[in-house]
Amino acid sequence: MNKHIIVIGGGHAGCEAALAAARMGQRVTLFALNLDSLAMMPCNPCIGGSAKGHLVREIDALGGQMGKAIDANFIQSRMLNASKGPAVYSLRAQADKKQYMTYMKQVLEQQPLISLREAEIVDILTTGQGNQAAITGVVSESGQIIQADAVVVCTGTYLNARCLYGETVNHNGPNGQRAATALSDAIARLGFSLQRFKTGTPARVHRRSVDFTKMAVQHGDAKLVPFSFESDPRVLAREQVPCYLTYTNPITHEIIRGSIHRSSMYSGLIDATGTRYCPSIEDKIVRFADKERHQVFIEPEGLDTQEMYVQGMSSALPEDVQVEVYRSIPGLERCEIMRPAYAIEYDCIDPTMLDLRLEAKHISGLFFAGQINGSSGYEEAAAQGLVAGVNAAGCEMVIDRAQGYIGVLIDDLVTKGTNEPYRMMTSRAEYRLLLRQDNADLRLTELGYAAGLISEDRFRLFTQKKDAITAEIRRLSKITISPNTANPILAQKGSTPLTSGSKIVDLIKRPELNYWDFAALSVTNAATDTDANIDTSTGDISEECTQALPEYVQEAVKEQVNIQIKYEGYISMQLTQAAAFRKMEEKPLPTNIDYNQISGLRLEARQKLSKLRPANLGQASRITGVSPADLSILLVYLKAGEHLTSSPTAAYN
Repeated sequence: MNKHIIVIGGGHAGCEAALAAARMGQRVTLFALNLDSLAMMPCNPCIGGSAKGHLVREIDALGGQMGKAIDANFIQSRMLNASKGPAVYSLRAQADKKQYMTYMKQVLEQQPLISLREAEIVDILTTGQGNQAAITGVVSESGQIIQADAVVVCTGTYLNARCLYGETVNHNGPNGQRAATALSDAIARLGFSLQRFKTGTPARVHRRSVDFTKMAVQHGDAKLVPFSFESDPRVLAREQVPCYLTYTNPITHEIIRGSIHRSSMYSGLIDATGTRYCPSIEDKIVRFADKERHQVFIEPEGLDTQEMYVQGMSSALPEDVQVEVYRSIPGLERCEIMRPAYAIEYDCIDPTMLDLRLEAKHISGLFFAGQINGSSGYEEAAAQGLVAGVNAAGCEMVIDRAQGYIGVLIDDLVTKGTNEPYRMMTSRAEYRLLLRQDNADLRLTELGYAAGLISEDRFRLFTQKKDAITAEIRRLSKITISPNTANPILAQKGSTPLTSGSKIVDLIKRPELNYWDFAALSVTNAATDTDANIDTSTGDISEECTQALPEYVQEAVKEQVNIQIKYEGYISMQLTQAAAFRKMEEKPLPTNIDYNQISGLRLEARQKLSKLRPANLGQASRITGVSPADLSILLVYLKAGEHLTSSPTAAYN
């Protein structure tokens, strides 16, 4: 059925929501306060980072745009945590801020089913009462009523926003943009609980005023790894710009302590809740008083600007104090501040009022995505936007915690809520060895294809890649290598020599060895080596499996083969855990259960379950205040079929 979907907000959530719905054949109108600020990066102009890089690759695997956008517009790319295991490898790229925005605006403009409108939305219209309410449209600032079948609210940090530093208070959104001043009241009238959150950004300084000789240089990686599974690294190769590292010092800290009472955050001007994992420099000095220095990264905002981003120095100190603080740092002694640091506070909703599809539980067709749900970060916003857009378009997409970081993110928000800006971290995922950034396509591309976001050509290539991985692992599992052939390789790698034949897959599992150490021992070549003792009975030869694939996909196949063999035992263990998890997720809880009538449930459990209305037993288990004993009672209740007025039992056995 053809729908008209309205997206309110043109940040990273709004862009992904609009593109997803339009690519699924729905008509979309995206309203933004300023069309020149679509996909703006008001804080650090970078994409990815720890856990966030996982989200971007998952967005790409599902058919979203963020990965392609950063691949097209990065100026430096690095793989973080490369010295650790693949579960925590995280890709991060510095973007050209303006080029990224221009690129995304062009993508939106070229989508024939998307209409872009510059206007403030001041009201959301519904019909019906109670849980029977449904979306009918929105009202613009000019009084125009626009009918809609679904609305996705992606207002970011603009709702009732104000920016503060020292005693200066500006009633606007980030980067001097206008704020959305009327929509908060409309959302509250619809029954949503609002909360007040805060984030911030550091000053920008002029490149000419920075002495880079006093800083450590940080170059991009020589081996480029793209965010998008469709990007060929050879095509993306370009000269990368350096970033720089310096540090605060005791003088810096003393200046801050002496003026901290003038910071908006400590003077009483701000009472909103800030993010724990991206604190201001004032918070760092207070919370980590024992530290003598903190890292400060100097990063370019783009190729055609002299503005440099001072990462690690977000602040709400008065401008005169900011100048003094920044100039106490090596390399910034003569810095010229082009834009002062500021804190920004804004309204957001209680995300527990949403279901796992990011739809309001009490208003059909009303979806929320991004920082209005209490999250922080471009990547978290984009991930929610894509999911909300798909569901608003009428195709149910629910990603569980064992499928993706996107599932962890959404489940955390709607099940547990958040009392501070939520940031994605690898430690939040129970199955992070399964949810690696390298295998996001293997986990999620089929979901994106089912939703209509993945093209036939891309899905065909994905299927070939998947088959090649399976075939190569099968081939290697049948090959036994003799000591004569293996020991020279093992000696080179400092690995214990063999005294008898060994499966290649068992050797790859050794920490010091990998797939590439044995890749040259093809079945064809080894067949002439009478000492090799290699089983040549299989016809599944790696070259035959991958010869139809582009070279960059062949490399991805080899990477997957190496990881899946090397970590087979751990992966198998997590797969078993995930299977047990899914058994709980597969036991749905009907929305009409009266928890107050279930004998044996503790009072706290009744109250929490009645308020949050979990979709299944698994989600109920993650609600704070619901104990294992409460879950056992629910399970018995479901099996008894007491929640049904007719034909009880069978549905939940």
